[in-house]
Parts: sequence; structure tokens; C-alpha cells
Amino acid sequence: MKFLNEAKTLLKENVREYGMYIALAVIMITFTITTDGLFMSSRNISNLINQTGYIAVLAIGMTLVIVIRHIDLSVGFLSGFLGAICAIMLTFWGWPVYLAVPLILIFGILIGFFNGFLVAKVGIPAFVASLAGWLIFRGLLLWVTESSGTIVISDKYFNAIGNGFIPDIANVGNFHLLTVILGAVAILLYIYSEFRSRKIKQKYNFEVTSMSIFILKLVFLSGIIAYITWILAGYNGLSWTIVIVAVTAFIYHFVTTKTVLGRHIYALGGNPEAAKLSGVNIKKITFMVFCSMGMLSALSGILFASRLQSATTTAGTLFEMDAIAAAYVGGVSAAGGVGKITGSLVGALVMTSLVSGMNLMGVGIYYQYIIRGAVLAAAVIFDVTTRRAAK
Repeated sequence: MKFLNEAKTLLKENVREYGMYIALAVIMITFTITTDGLFMSSRNISNLINQTGYIAVLAIGMTLVIVIRHIDLSVGFLSGFLGAICAIMLTFWGWPVYLAVPLILIFGILIGFFNGFLVAKVGIPAFVASLAGWLIFRGLLLWVTESSGTIVISDKYFNAIGNGFIPDIANVGNFHLLTVILGAVAILLYIYSEFRSRKIKQKYNFEVTSMSIFILKLVFLSGIIAYITWILAGYNGLSWTIVIVAVTAFIYHFVTTKTVLGRHIYALGGNPEAAKLSGVNIKKITFMVFCSMGMLSALSGILFASRLQSATTTAGTLFEMDAIAAAYVGGVSAAGGVGKITGSLVGALVMTSLVSGMNLMGVGIYYQYIIRGAVLAAAVIFDVTTRRAAK
């Protein structure tokens, strides 16, 4: 009885964090039943995660932008434009991948710096500044692709970023051994991290959950990691897209949870005036967040162009909406100051799972947009309701 009461209390107090995982589980179970198991097949899950990649990295950047109480509507066509520039470098100029990709990332940072300048220095509202960017980059994308319409990329190394898989260490039939090993390592690192975090909290007399709840959480999440690993190992293993997204998410998770910069970002979002009085350099933080957003937009453009093996005039369409939706579904607060990188990744997976599942079911595109809009509205309503209840 005590165990159930504690579990109920824990769920109630962390409803924002756990709600997204429950939503993802419900979506996956529903589509698995309605598609006779096709949704959870190794091939579909592998494709699903790869399709999530370019939106996931945008959602990571958008999380920080929303946390500091701003928005960036330009990221979609900025992503498409920089992807097209990268395609031009590779196809028409003959540049190698190791030169073109870093340069595109630097371009993204510079554009993000300019957006940050408009917001932090000039004082233009982020909505207006980024809307102007949306129009500018849309026009630039049409301009650079005007002559050919579609720029086909033939560079095998670049195309491997969005379509390739990490090689296996041994030939075990249709089973990817290296993926299983990496999955086991990930589980061990997760368990070690949780025990270490619990020990630190106990050292400073912070409240922790009972050992039974703690163990249940470890078993549950470790089981999810193991299951996903097993599914991916059944179809080519881990893709380079997954590796890139995982590394990016790890870096941003570390920065936001373990560094002074991360604390300043959340302090700025929680209460700008208090943060300023506490010595937080608001303009510097704003610059850094928008530079980060620009770089991740460039990375998203690279992943998308690589996956399609081409750059098109429609690249980047509605990317910003998917990124914003992923952030909100993942638990980012519309009021700022609240949101996790891991949550936004789950939010991106929720949105992509909806599209994938509805496509497998043959749902019309008009219904798909309506349902995705309803999910976004539900996420914002959930945010407002939980914040109101907390007060």
C-alpha cells in the first residue's frame, strides 16, 4: 500500500515529465495494434528514428530558445537553405565533405549570431525578427535552387550521414552485434548515473524516492533501452543519424544540467529580472542560445539533405512547426524556464510516430494535420493546466 501511495504521489508531482512517456507508449501500442504489428517492426522503427533526426536536433535548439522566453520561426527554411548551400558546395564546387559540413555549421552559427543581435541588442521581438528570417531564407532557398529545382547529391560519404549505418564488429547473420553491445553499455551507464545522482542527493540530505520505486524505475527504463536496442539490432543496427542525434543530445543535456551556463539559461527563462539582478548577462545568454539554434538548424539541413540525397525547393517546409510542437509536447513551458532536452527528443519521437503510424494506416493528409494540431493544442493546454494547479 505504501509503495502504491508513493508511486501515485511521484506520478502526480512529476506529471509533466512522465506524461510525454505515457503519451508515446499509448501511441506506439495503439499503432502496433491497428497495423497488426507492422509499426513496431525493426525496419519501421529504424526508419522512424532516422526520420526523427532532423526534427530532433531542431527541437533541442528550440527548447533553449523557448526556455529563455523567445521563439525562432526562421529555423525551417534556414535549415533548407543551408542544406542547399551544402549541396551546391559538394555537387557544383566539388568540395570535400570534411570541408563543406563544418563550414555550413559555421554559417549557421553566424546567422544565429545575427538573429541574436536583432533580439538582444536592437530589441526587436524574436517573433518579428525570426518571421523576417523565415521570409528571407525562403526566398534564398528558391533563389539557389531556381536553375535546377532539385540538386542531386552523389557524394557517398555525405549521403551516408542520413542513410548509412555503423559497421558491425562481426558477422552474426542478420543480427547487429555492435548495436547490442552499445545498448548494454548505455544501460550500464544509465544505471551508474542514476545511482551516482541518488548518492549525491543523499549526501546533501535531499529527498529521494524509496529504493523499491528507484529500482522499478531503473528496471523499466533499462527494459525500454534493451527493447529498442534489440529491435534496431534486427535491422542494420544503429544509423549514423542516431549517433549524431545521441551525441548532440548528450552534449546539450550535460550543458543544461551540469554547467553554470545551463543554470543561467534556466534562470533567465524563469525570471529575467531576478536573473539580471543576480549578475546573469542576459544579452550574452541570448546570443549564445540563438547561435546554438543557428548551428542546429545547419545540422538539421545537413541531415535532411543527406537523407534525401538532394536539396529541393520545398526543403524546410514546416520544420519550425514540428520543432516547436516537439518542444511543447516534450514538456517545455510556454511561460519559459521549464523544459528538458530529453523531453524534447521524446516529443520529436511522438510527433514522428504520429505521422508514421497514420501513414501506415492510410489516414488522409488533411486528417493528419488536424490530429497533429490537436496534439500540439493538448500539450499547451496541459502545460497551462499543470502550472495553474502548481500555484
